[in-house]
Amino acid sequence: MTRWGMVIDAARCVGCQACTVACKTENQSPLDAWYAPVVEWEEGEFPDATLNYLPVLCNHCEDAPCVTACPSGALTRRDDGIVMADEDVCIGSRACMTACPYGALHFFSERGTVAVEGAPAEAVPSVPERYAHQRHVRGAVSKCTYCAHKIDFGLENGLEVGVHPLATPACVVTCPAECRIFGDLDDPDSNVSQYLADYGGGEVLRPDAKTLPSTQYVGLP
Repeated sequence: MTRWGMVIDAARCVGCQACTVACKTENQSPLDAWYAPVVEWEEGEFPDATLNYLPVLCNHCEDAPCVTACPSGALTRRDDGIVMADEDVCIGSRACMTACPYGALHFFSERGTVAVEGAPAEAVPSVPERYAHQRHVRGAVSKCTYCAHKIDFGLENGLEVGVHPLATPACVVTCPAECRIFGDLDDPDSNVSQYLADYGGGEVLRPDAKTLPSTQYVGLP
């Protein structure tokens, strides 16, 4: 089975926030929802101070506590490991937000439906409902999906996921430092598996949570 995952080389991140902006543009997330923020903090004192950067996003956990906690079934985990949030099914309990140890879920306040307008003229016509992922429901929870709409498009059209821009998460495509690598964690020959092998394996955030994240890190500060 395919298990999509991402490796983030924190040592290569320059804190440019290009991934954050690309994610916002691609998914048109609610104004106060940032699916791919970059956390930064200082260590030390002048003249030996260091500024550290850490890109974070949904970890798409194998044992996802958000899925278990959701009372409406709006949170589900696909066969390929991607955790999805169905905003039309969500009842706004926010139990998933309480359960998630990574703060990766976002609540769109107020009720009513918002359909994002102004899809680019160069929209790929062969993609069904190409911009459906940009529709968000007030009073519901939304989250990073690893740009599942792009992955599905790539699989449907024979594009290499994790390599072709139309079949790769927006944050990965836009990163100038190439610190994000995306691919099939269950394929030993994939780019992510090879990257992890070169580093002798990866690390996860909050290992104490025991959620088995599909987002892994190397070069953590």
